[in-house]
Amino acid sequence: MTTLTSVKAGVSLEALLAAKDNRAARQADWLARYQQPIISLTLVTPGAVKDSIRYRNTMGVALQACDQLLWQNRWPVLDRQVLWLPTGAEALWCVEHPAVEIKAQCVEMEQTHPLGRLWDIDVFCPKNGQIGRHSLDLNTRRCLVCNEPAHGCARSRRHPVDEVVAQVEKLIDGWFTRD
Repeated sequence: MTTLTSVKAGVSLEALLAAKDNRAARQADWLARYQQPIISLTLVTPGAVKDSIRYRNTMGVALQACDQLLWQNRWPVLDRQVLWLPTGAEALWCVEHPAVEIKAQCVEMEQTHPLGRLWDIDVFCPKNGQIGRHSLDLNTRRCLVCNEPAHGCARSRRHPVDEVVAQVEKLIDGWFTRD
């Protein structure tokens, strides 16, 4: 199922928090309903604008990469949902396969695909909750600007939003203008 909304300008903090709550509720519902791991995909979109043609195209590449990963591994997909929201695109897959293996493959995509740094792929297990990078003995994600741990830079607002957005746009432009 795909739900599409129109591209709009920036969104409020309240709208972002409501979208996060709604996403968590959908994730919990799928985990309870299917009793299988789920993949949750969003984009790294700093700043107030979360939905643009540029971000939709980037999400399209991410959707294709995730679908291809699942197909190549022949992992059964029980359900798939894509939402194109003003607060940013979101996708869910329910996959009948061990969550830790799914997470390892998703991290590999995030680290190797030229746009992978802009993909936020979370994997949830119905028994153990979110499967993080730490459970795979992997380092946290790096900052787009300075390569320090991203969480610390984001929390302290170390870099101006415009500088981070420029790095995101540079990655996107690099992918879509390649030969």
